[in-house]
Amino acid sequence: MAKKSMIAREAKRQKLVEQYAAKRAALKEIIKDETKPMEDRFRASLKLAKLPRNSSPTRLHNRCQITGRPHAYYRKLKVSRIALRDLGSNGQIPGLVKSSW
Repeated sequence: MAKKSMIAREAKRQKLVEQYAAKRAALKEIIKDETKPMEDRFRASLKLAKLPRNSSPTRLHNRCQITGRPHAYYRKLKVSRIALRDLGSNGQIPGLVKSSW
C-alpha cells in the first residue's frame, strides 16, 4: 500500500489539472497563433508560467486504483501487476487465468 500522503498529493494534482485545463488550453492557443502580435503571445506565455505547476498534466503519475502503487501499472486495467495477480488468483477478472508450470 502506498503512503496516504502520496495518494492525496496525486488526487490534489488531478483536481488542479481539471480546474485549470480550459485556462491552459486557451493560453496555449494564443501562444501558438502566429497571426497575433508578439506582445500578446509573450503576455500569454507569462500568464501560463504564473499558473500553478501542479496544474500541468505532465506532473500527473498513474497509480494503481486499489493499492496506490506508482510502478508496474497496467493502463488498460488501471491496476498494478501485484493487484492484477491477486484479482486474477481470486477469479475476479474474467478470462484471466494464472499460469503455473
